Amino acid sequence: MTDAAVPVTQSAVDRFTERYLRSLGCSIKHSDDHWVVSVPDTTDTEISPGKHTLVRGEGSPNGDSDNTKRLHPESAFFQQLLREAAERSPTGKLSIESESDIETPKWLRHSDVEVQSAQFTPYYDRTAVVILFGVGVETVSEYQQELLRVVAVDARSEEHLPRLAESFIELTSLGSNKTSGGNAQLTQTEAQPLLEIARKLVLDGLQDQLDEIHQEASRAADSEVEEYRQLQEQRIKELQEDHSNLSSKISDLSEQINAGDGDSRVQALRERKELKSEYADIDETLNELRERRDSGFPERQREIRERHSLDVQITPITLTEVEYERGEVDFELLAGNTSRTVTLGYGSGIGVTETVRCTLCDEELSERNPLQTISNGLGCENCYNER
Repeated sequence: MTDAAVPVTQSAVDRFTERYLRSLGCSIKHSDDHWVVSVPDTTDTEISPGKHTLVRGEGSPNGDSDNTKRLHPESAFFQQLLREAAERSPTGKLSIESESDIETPKWLRHSDVEVQSAQFTPYYDRTAVVILFGVGVETVSEYQQELLRVVAVDARSEEHLPRLAESFIELTSLGSNKTSGGNAQLTQTEAQPLLEIARKLVLDGLQDQLDEIHQEASRAADSEVEEYRQLQEQRIKELQEDHSNLSSKISDLSEQINAGDGDSRVQALRERKELKSEYADIDETLNELRERRDSGFPERQREIRERHSLDVQITPITLTEVEYERGEVDFELLAGNTSRTVTLGYGSGIGVTETVRCTLCDEELSERNPLQTISNGLGCENCYNER
């Protein structure tokens, strides 16, 4: 299963962080693997005033200090910046204007067929919501991970639009002039079902990763359960030895009582009584331990597995209403002396919206199986190579 939501990349993190910090009045000095950020005393931010070193990428140090922070999609510092920015503007509106450069599908980009021209004709406006989610994944005992995912959903059809989510990240982090802003128009009632759809897409897309984490946590729990079982087996063995020794002592004392007289007999009776009481306690403990062992130590297993269970929190951070255009694009194709016009559904910020298949074999054209000939319809590379 592929991730249904779009992860936030390091380059997007870098661009957002720089734009946001500069908007606060901070200055930034760049080097290859780190930035030095100066935060003025008067800046309205939770970041402390003074100089901070931001170490970029996941290979950065494991721990933050007062003036050295990690900067990558899952770092605590970036999460802090993102939530601070979201508190300033949790919702917004964005319009993606018609692009001068039409996005060519991958099956054409990797083709020997030349695209002579491309013309997009918009027919109608559409609205989508793009939601940034923070995903917290942890087991109570030992594992914690913070992820960021972006999901785009058409407001009317509820269609999942992963390419629009990618475009949103690219355009907003770059501050592109192909977008314009404004205030969101969707009501809470209209936005809530879209939010739930997007949340489910995030969860579905992370399922493989969550299964892997769950398996890791289950293995840790199994190991702890086995360790506990072995300790209890050792305890049972020790108690059995004590039980056997007491039984022997009680038997010896019984012989002394039968053979003795007077004070020695009274002393032996007293000792046997004490040993029998201790024997009964051990016998009861042994029976309880054996019973728990035979049933698999259910209470202890439940406690251990609860500590290793997954807690997944999917929290919306920002919601942006995105207006985009849908229509058709005409690709003028040329291969040798043969030309052909292909008309396909298209959306601004989305690209081609329909699947194109080989005329000969009906296989879908793709990056791995691109268009190779236009002589008799649209022919894929596989068919071309088999000639």
